[in-house]
Amino acid sequence: MKFIDNEVFTGTHAWQALDIAEIEGATVRLHWTDKPYTWHTNDGEEVFVVLSGAIDMHYRIDEKIYIKHMLAGQICHAAVGDEHVAHPVGEARILVVEKKDSI
Repeated sequence: MKFIDNEVFTGTHAWQALDIAEIEGATVRLHWTDKPYTWHTNDGEEVFVVLSGAIDMHYRIDEKIYIKHMLAGQICHAAVGDEHVAHPVGEARILVVEKKDSI
């Protein structure tokens, strides 16, 4: 058994991850960040759960950019081909489930 208190995990750099598990080719990782990620398009599906803090999820559809403000407890599912980038509002902790070795 492994128990993790997400509020205790703090990285030394943005998007540092704590590997929690690998399940049938998918990774489950806890990320800490205080800076935006980079625009990217996953080659597999991604589930993104805000555990603490807040995130502005920027995503692009037909060259138009949208922003969804996400609070702790909210979940985002990015399908294959969804272009997106997460911008934390201050400091945030995020649980990410995605294909192993995804961007």
